[in-house]
Amino acid sequence: MPAILLDRVFNPWDEIQRYQTEELRSGLYGATASFVGTMRDFNIDEKVSLMTLEHYPEMTQHFLNELCDRCLKDYDINDCLIVHRFGDIHPGEPIVLTAAWSAHRAQAFDACRNLIEELKSHAPFWKKEATDKGERWVHDEQQSDEK
Repeated sequence: MPAILLDRVFNPWDEIQRYQTEELRSGLYGATASFVGTMRDFNIDEKVSLMTLEHYPEMTQHFLNELCDRCLKDYDINDCLIVHRFGDIHPGEPIVLTAAWSAHRAQAFDACRNLIEELKSHAPFWKKEATDKGERWVHDEQQSDEK
């Protein structure tokens, strides 16, 4: 049940495989649900060439660990994983991975969705985008993400 913060590009599928191989007992789970968020090259109808995610490391790590703990208590799952980038991120690069393992698919889907929804709504990250018009800090009301 780790939450991992990275300042480098990662391969979400390798992270899932690594975690399953190193941390989970084969046969313990029957379902794996995952979500991968990838940086777009647009937001608010403008081209975005770079995004910088800033955070306070201890605060963010604590939040993500608590989120995993709550998910394990609230859902009938075997384990969960969050991997999240910070620093400079380019279009096409993964930003976040959430995954949940359980005996059955419904619990894995529900837990995985909860992880990403809570993370997107409450995680202490600050986003700055580089556009053709310059840099801008992005606030929740400015994001074009679907809710």
